[in-house]
Amino acid sequence: MAMGSVHRLRVAIAQINATVGDFDGNLKKIIKAIEQARSLGADLVTFPELALCGYPPEDLILKPQFVGDNRKYLERVVTASSGLSVIVGFIDAGDGPYNAAAIIHDGKLADIYHKICLPNYGVFDENRYFHPGKGCPVYVIAGVGVGVSICEDIWHEDGPVSAQAHFGAGVIVNISASPYHYGKAEYRKKTLARRARDNRVIIVYNNLVGGQDELVFDGNSLVLDEKGRLLAQGWQFAEDLVLVDLDVEPVATTGRNTTTGDQEQWPTTGVVVSESPSSKPKPTLPRRQPYGSYELAAEIYHALVLGTGDYVRKNGFGKVVVGLSGGVDSSLVATIAVDALGAENVVAVAMPSRYSSPGSLSDAGLLAQNLGISLMNIPIERVFRAYLDSLAEPFSGTESGTAEENIQARIRGNLLMALSNKFGWLVLATGNKSEMATGYTTLYGDMAGGFSVIKDVPKTMVYKLARYRNSVADTELIPPSVLAKTPSAELGPDQKDTDTLPPYELLDSVLTAYVEEDKSVEQIIRQGVAPEVVRKVARLVDASEYKRRQAPPGVKITTKAFGRDRRLPITNKFRG
Repeated sequence: MAMGSVHRLRVAIAQINATVGDFDGNLKKIIKAIEQARSLGADLVTFPELALCGYPPEDLILKPQFVGDNRKYLERVVTASSGLSVIVGFIDAGDGPYNAAAIIHDGKLADIYHKICLPNYGVFDENRYFHPGKGCPVYVIAGVGVGVSICEDIWHEDGPVSAQAHFGAGVIVNISASPYHYGKAEYRKKTLARRARDNRVIIVYNNLVGGQDELVFDGNSLVLDEKGRLLAQGWQFAEDLVLVDLDVEPVATTGRNTTTGDQEQWPTTGVVVSESPSSKPKPTLPRRQPYGSYELAAEIYHALVLGTGDYVRKNGFGKVVVGLSGGVDSSLVATIAVDALGAENVVAVAMPSRYSSPGSLSDAGLLAQNLGISLMNIPIERVFRAYLDSLAEPFSGTESGTAEENIQARIRGNLLMALSNKFGWLVLATGNKSEMATGYTTLYGDMAGGFSVIKDVPKTMVYKLARYRNSVADTELIPPSVLAKTPSAELGPDQKDTDTLPPYELLDSVLTAYVEEDKSVEQIIRQGVAPEVVRKVARLVDASEYKRRQAPPGVKITTKAFGRDRRLPITNKFRG
C-alpha cells in the first residue's frame, strides 16, 4: 500500500469520561477535545470505544431511538471536524448493529470500521448486541497508513491488527473501553508492546475513563513505538488529552513480514482519507507533567474514588449518607466518599446499641472530625426494645441469637433509608467482599443502600487501603485505634468476627482461590489449607448467592467481582 513522504504525524488522544445515554454531554466533551486538538496542530484526534453513546449501553442498544439518536449526534461530530481527521466510537445500525468507529476528515464521514472480535466473557456481552465486522481496512490519514481497530481486536495475536500491519499500516489506532481491575494496566502495556514489536507498528491506544455502574474505566491510554517503547501515556483515573508527534519513517514501508491470518479471515483493503498533512506550521507541544504510576493500594483507592464519585454524580445525587460504626469498613467508605464528593456532601450517622463499645463511638466521632463531616447520633435502643417486645410471644422459649442480632442491623438500615427518603441522600453501604462472599451480612440491614463502595474489596485489602490513605494525609484521618481493634459487628455481647469466620488473612486466601480462580474444594485443600476451613468457606459462599443478588451495585476492582463477572444460579445443588 503506497504512502506519501510524511515523516511525522501529530496525534491527539482524547481520554474522555463519557456517560451512557448522555449524548449532549458526550458531544460537548468530544467537540471541546476536537477544538483543543485543532488549536495544537493535530493531524488526527481519537476518542474511546462508543464514546458518543457511552459504554456499555447494554439493552439500550435494542431501542431503535437510542441507536438513531447516536447516529444523529455523529453528524454533529462530522460537522465539527474541519481541518483534521477524527476517529470516534459509535453504534452503526446498518445491517447490524455494529460496535463501530467513524473515520472522519475535514467535515466528511470517510468510512466506518466495524469491530471484528466481540468479547463475550467476564463483564462483556457483546455477542448479545452486535454483529462482527467483516473487514479491516488500512486508512491513509495525512499520508500515513493507519489501521483502526476496537478494543478486543488488538488482543488477538494473529488478528485484525496483524493483517493491517501486513497490508502496510505503520500506525495502529485502537479505541477501547477496557474496564479496570487491579494489575490490568501492566498487562495491557505488556500486551500492546508485544503487538507493536511483533508487527513493527506504532500503537496508539485510547482508553475510556470514568465510572459506569459497577465498572471503572481507568484511562491510562498509551502510545508505543515499533519496538514497544513507551512514547506517551494518559493519566490513570482522570480525563486527559495526550498529544504526541509520531516519527513514522521507521514504519512507513510497503508490506511487512508479520505473522498474520490469511486474507480470507481478515480481508484488508486500502481507503484514502487524506493524502497529505496540513501545510500549516504546527505549534510547539506543551510540556506534560511526567506520568507516575500508582502502587497497588493507591491504584485501587483511586479506582474506588472515581467509581463512587461518578455513580453519585451521574445518577443525579448531591449528597450521600454513611452509617458510621467506628469500624474500619465504614471508616474507609466515609473517607472515600469525602475524597470523591467533598466533605460538605457526606453525612455520617452513628446508631449505637446496647452492644456498641465506647471506643467505637469515640472512633466514629474522631473520624468525622478528621474528615470535616457532620455526624448525626441516633441511638437504636428504644426501637430495638420495641421490636423485642413485639416479638416476645413468638420468640418465647428460644435463645437470643442471629435473629435478634439482625434486628439491630435492619433497624439501622431502616433509619438510613428514612434519611435518604426525607433528604434525597444516597445511602452508601459499607460491606466488604469477604462479608459478601460468606453471607456475613444482613439482608435489608447493613446491605441496605444505593451503592456498595467496597463490595469487591477483601477485608485484608480494606486495611491496606486505610493505611495507604493515612500515609498520604497530613494527619491520620482514620484513627489508629480503628485499625488496631478486633473486627466485630457489635450485635451481641463480646462478639468477634472470628466467632463465625476464619481469620481474614486465611479467609481471603481461600476466597481468592474459590471465587476468583474457580478452584475446587479439593484443589484448595491440596494447597495446604485445613479441609474443615475450606469446606466451611465454600458452603458459606454457595449458600449466600441469594443475598448477593439483592445487594446494591459497587465498584469492581478484582479479576472476578460478584454480579457482572460471577453469575451462578441461586437454586443450585452442585458443590465443587
